[in-house]
Amino acid sequence: MIVPEHWLRSFCDPPEDAATLAHGLTMAGLEVESCHPVAPACSGVVAAQVLSVERHPGADKLTVCSVDAGQGPLQVVCGAPNVRAGMKAPLATVGARLPGGLDIGQARVRGIDSHGMLCSARELGLSEDHTGLLELAADAPPGADIRQLLDLDECIFDLKLTPNRADCLSVLGVAREVAALTRAPLNAPRIEPVPARTVEKLPVRIEAPDLCGRFSGRVVRGVDARAVTPQWMQRRLERSGQRPISALVDISNYVMLELGRPSHIFDLDKVRGALVVRWGREGEAAELLNGQTVAVDGGVGVIADERGVEALAGIMGGEPTAVTLDTRAIYIEAAFWWPQAVAGRSRRFGFATDAGHRFERGVDFATTVEHIEYITRLVLDICGGEPGPIDDTVTRLPERKPVRMRVSRAQKVIGMPVTAAQMADAFARLALPAAREDDAFDVLPPAYRFDLEIEEDLIEEVARVHGFENIPAHPPRALAKMIAPAETSRSPHALRECLAACDYQETINFAFVEPEWETDFAGERDPIRLLNPIASQLSVMRSTLIGSLVANVRFNQARKLSRIRVFEIGRCYRRDAAVEDGELAVAGVAQPVRIAGAAFGPALEEQWGAATRAVDFYDVKADVETLCFPRWPRFEAALHPALHPGRSARVLLDGIPIGWVGELHPRWQQKYELAQALAVFELDASALMQVPLPRPTEPPRFPVVVRDIALLVDARVTAQQLLDAAEAEKPGIVRQLLLFDLYHGSKLPQGRKSLAFRVVMQHTERTLTDAEADAVRDALVALWGRLFAASLRT
Repeated sequence: MIVPEHWLRSFCDPPEDAATLAHGLTMAGLEVESCHPVAPACSGVVAAQVLSVERHPGADKLTVCSVDAGQGPLQVVCGAPNVRAGMKAPLATVGARLPGGLDIGQARVRGIDSHGMLCSARELGLSEDHTGLLELAADAPPGADIRQLLDLDECIFDLKLTPNRADCLSVLGVAREVAALTRAPLNAPRIEPVPARTVEKLPVRIEAPDLCGRFSGRVVRGVDARAVTPQWMQRRLERSGQRPISALVDISNYVMLELGRPSHIFDLDKVRGALVVRWGREGEAAELLNGQTVAVDGGVGVIADERGVEALAGIMGGEPTAVTLDTRAIYIEAAFWWPQAVAGRSRRFGFATDAGHRFERGVDFATTVEHIEYITRLVLDICGGEPGPIDDTVTRLPERKPVRMRVSRAQKVIGMPVTAAQMADAFARLALPAAREDDAFDVLPPAYRFDLEIEEDLIEEVARVHGFENIPAHPPRALAKMIAPAETSRSPHALRECLAACDYQETINFAFVEPEWETDFAGERDPIRLLNPIASQLSVMRSTLIGSLVANVRFNQARKLSRIRVFEIGRCYRRDAAVEDGELAVAGVAQPVRIAGAAFGPALEEQWGAATRAVDFYDVKADVETLCFPRWPRFEAALHPALHPGRSARVLLDGIPIGWVGELHPRWQQKYELAQALAVFELDASALMQVPLPRPTEPPRFPVVVRDIALLVDARVTAQQLLDAAEAEKPGIVRQLLLFDLYHGSKLPQGRKSLAFRVVMQHTERTLTDAEADAVRDALVALWGRLFAASLRT
């Protein structure tokens, strides 16, 4: 909302200067983004009258002008196409300085002396218009300083309003705030009724009370649409960001900016029959003032006549009934449109209007008749005419219910002991009718305040008027208590740090994803669908994090990153009727927190110390083991819809499945255009946050003894089976049993493979002998031979 200072001060003129007013409004919740003069600083520019214009002898597009700047004729060379004898324009005299630091001196242009420069609006910093000279009023005295003549030192306030403050979308609304904050008197415009001179009315029928609560109108005949908009009105419109168009249009825009009342003026001779206010119908179209033709339906309000749709209700008028310079009879309309009936409609058609911006937030429903009287007076004063009576049709208006605010509650929310007398004073300054009853105030919101609905709204008003800067800032006080962290759990941040140490980078993705991802990566044919998705493709809730990580990898691959490591911690969503966790049980939806990672590209950064190789299943398996430490996970071969059937495993912790690890299925690798295999994992974060209680042990004092065993076993026997068997019956001195080699080849018998294990042994009280170590080795070989027909490889 752009508000010129002088227009504002015509309603409320406090002693504070513009900068102080801007600060006060900002601190009261009406943020002033900028406060600047109409034009940048300049000096030496005066009003001048062009006495004569002659063609330049050395240039076709230049003229030699004789101008009077109050001290006798001056010769000035000019290139503006609109220069003419008798006009008045700004003249930058010799020694003047224009915006941007341009200094004007005496010059010789194509052999002709020029004593100054006639200026356009752009050269003065008023606008970007440089098509010709800025033409001044005919009564402008030559030699008058241009800054005083055009009032270029007037400040312009640019307010950034919150959506609830529709009452401040007008100069009068901002003036109300200034009056409340400064205690200066409010000089609201006094609107006198304009007596009717004819009896003519235009019939109006409201068929949709849920669209229009009140519709007021008046016929005026004999207007002169070619009348010139007064200079004072043009200036106020321009400084408020509006371009003057014609007298009738300017009057409508002026009243909207001054009083916050969007209105519309129809060319009465173009209206066919009665006006009908209704919802649109399928197949109807409206030709609008902006040149667009839009299709309407039952969700868009319209004003129609016998011919069809003539305007979009509360948004924009139609071209067929628009006023022109030939208009002789008009119909002035001012209505109350329900905010919910206007909200979002213009955005459906790809544009926004000042009228829609106001109506969807709420416009005063009690003053339609008064504002038509005001518009009528302006029309008669500028364009003349014979007005008819005002026709006011009321169907249903908002019911204003008193809002109660408790004094004690207000003091608690504000955080300081504002007295009841101060609260009453705040309501009086805001012109809010308030009645005191015991320890509470009952406030009746005025028709122009749609933002006062609950107790907290009134508390905010008290705090604003009292002054947010007057509320003391107290640091929070709480009892200091040392709480020991639980030793058997760790936070999600600890998991993040662990993966970051493994060279992964965290990503944060939407919890709603494409349905195709759920089918491909989770095998979910019936995911949880959103009722109102933010985008058509993001229409379901994710039950796995893998799809989001695949999308992250694709995004980075497309930007030529060769090595990618990403992870995410977030909630997944799946149907589960057995959920018994607060609100989740009602919805039957489980929301477990999961942690997932994806690795793509080389296993290591390019270096001279190691050969380049692609990341694989075992690299990510090692990262999973690091994430689970100090507990040791178990991996079981299993099938997952997202993973390679021969390179995937279920992850178990203490015998409980907690997730998956593996390489992406080749089908999805090809579908999602990944240049090479992608290794992923997804685990239950809650399981990883549980850790065993640390148990101190005495450092060993005796050396370890190592024996390597190479076995021949059936190709169908897994290494895990051998490890499990040894773990169950191993001697007590065996500290660790590791697989370090796997061999398949033609040198081995058909259907056999070689597995090599390293056995680490240690006694806590003495040094082991070779005989003891060999006995343990032989016991393990005998165990494996008995259970799996394994034999030593020779």
